[in-house]
Amino acid sequence: MRKQRKEIAAFDGFHPETVEFLKALKRHNSKSWFDAHKADYEIHVLEPSRRFVKAMGDRLLTVFPGIHAEPRINRSLFRIYRDVRFSPDKSPYKTHLGIIFWEGEGKRMENSGFYFHLEPPNLLLGGGVYRFPPEKLHRFRRAAADPIRGRSLADAVAAIRERREFTLGGRFYKRIPAGYAPDSPNAGLLLHNGLYAGCETLIPGELTSPRLIDYCWRRFAFLEPLHVWLTALNE
Repeated sequence: MRKQRKEIAAFDGFHPETVEFLKALKRHNSKSWFDAHKADYEIHVLEPSRRFVKAMGDRLLTVFPGIHAEPRINRSLFRIYRDVRFSPDKSPYKTHLGIIFWEGEGKRMENSGFYFHLEPPNLLLGGGVYRFPPEKLHRFRRAAADPIRGRSLADAVAAIRERREFTLGGRFYKRIPAGYAPDSPNAGLLLHNGLYAGCETLIPGELTSPRLIDYCWRRFAFLEPLHVWLTALNE
């Protein structure tokens, strides 16, 4: 018999204990502490996160029918465990909550999407592609340099830059790639190996309320032109 999936309850906000757990984890970042408080993680972080993914995903799907909103670890929910193999920092756990909604096939981080990052005392909301895989980087450059597609990208970026609460990220290279004119309208964007925008604020009161969905939606919706343009690179 096929096992039925557990129904996810309605989202009524994160718990105040969600923030307190992340603060405590930052102070006591050890396996022994986490093991002793794993039930708190399950109740106050993981369970409301699943509810948030379901509710926020339902809202995003009204505009982006291809969005992935999957309330599972390694899908919309990032693992709490850090990969310390190549890091000098051997702290075993992430001290933030990361959630992603992405559009496109293949790996989630290689597609444009919307990101929720709770790291007390701040909340960061953003969208775009953090780092292009090689083939998509080539497509991004060609599209950015195209007279028509480049203009729509420039408009989307200009709108983001005009809104002070958002910052644009992804600039990485120091020189314009070979084959592209250094005086082209989007020359600055050709220095990017990813393209994303985000706004970071102190944790709003909406965090512990169902109104968090509306709060996040207003900011995600503002990034729609950038997200749509980047998603078209998949075609």
